[in-house]
Amino acid sequence: MENLSGKNILIVIPRNQFDEDELFGTRGPLESAGARVVVLSPSGQEAVGMNKTRFQPHGMLIDWNKQEGVFGKYHAVLLVGGKGAPKSLWQDSILPQILTDHYRAGKVVGAIGLSVVVLAMTSFLIQKAASGPHDERVLQALEEGSSYHSSEPMTCEDNIITASGGEAANEFAQAVKAVLTDETAS
Repeated sequence: MENLSGKNILIVIPRNQFDEDELFGTRGPLESAGARVVVLSPSGQEAVGMNKTRFQPHGMLIDWNKQEGVFGKYHAVLLVGGKGAPKSLWQDSILPQILTDHYRAGKVVGAIGLSVVVLAMTSFLIQKAASGPHDERVLQALEEGSSYHSSEPMTCEDNIITASGGEAANEFAQAVKAVLTDETAS
């Protein structure tokens, strides 16, 4: 089992209508491996998932760098989708800055489900394959971002990890663990 002790991972969820399978299927394995996982949303208020699960994030996205026990950058910044992602994450002005800052620092950035669009909008996926749901809006964003859709449930290229949705959440989490533990070994 990979040891992620001492690793800080930021997961960003939509304000509401997040995908429970994506959040819990990603967060669980990372926490089980010893990572400290901080979950933030644009509002920081209790969020309701697509299946009506209530979840209280640790805080607001704007306070990403003020979380207790986290000093400096996160080892990974991951985005969770769901029906709320288009309204809540796609148009967020802070999220691209956080992602760019971490990506340029060589950290892991990833997205699952409808949140893959945010990575396409940041230009990280130029000439890269990206997994994501077979949704017209996702396909259009990937094309506009000079990327292409992968039929694989999960894609990992450089330090960028994308996944199709909740059904690939465990594979997504395992890829994050693998990249972070490989990073530790070097």
